[in-house]
Amino acid sequence: MSDDPRRFAPATARNRDPILEVLRGVLPPGGLVLEIASGSGEHAVHFAAALPGLTFQPSDPDAAARASIDAWVAETGLAGIRPALALDAGAPGWPVERADAVLCINMIHISPWSATEGLLRGAAAILPAGAPLVLYGPYRRGGAHTAPSNAAFDADLRARNPEWGVRDLEEVAGLAAREGFGPPAVTAMPANNLVVVFRRR
Repeated sequence: MSDDPRRFAPATARNRDPILEVLRGVLPPGGLVLEIASGSGEHAVHFAAALPGLTFQPSDPDAAARASIDAWVAETGLAGIRPALALDAGAPGWPVERADAVLCINMIHISPWSATEGLLRGAAAILPAGAPLVLYGPYRRGGAHTAPSNAAFDADLRARNPEWGVRDLEEVAGLAAREGFGPPAVTAMPANNLVVVFRRR
């Protein structure tokens, strides 16, 4: 239906269960999970349904994305998801003062580096000691792509916007360390992606 604001991201159906399996071992049993750049909202409703002890706070800077998120939540009737917030990771002063975990899926490579800087700075400001910042997406390791498909994806991203691109995990980890996070725990995922977990010192 043309008046259905829900968006459908094909990759979500492929990656949501592998990501969920990692989240089960990383997220606290209860509390608030702030999701940055929630996109369609499909991840949020999938995780909230599987992890009923947690409250999810989705967010996105795009109004159409927030409409999609809220429509997915309404469709599923889940009580553990708050209305989507307008939040730009790169902007100072997030509209959330505290969270027990921060989750960000597939944003770092499809945004300027300033958004990653803002993500790490903002997460450091609202997470208590020991709390996780969970990132998902493709990364270079040791300055090299982990697969030819990632190299091609990186070239495509940079052709679309020179400020985008697959980031070096070591550079992200260095920035995280400067913001007060410990070293990353890395889990290899399907399709040459990684889940990277930083914890507040």
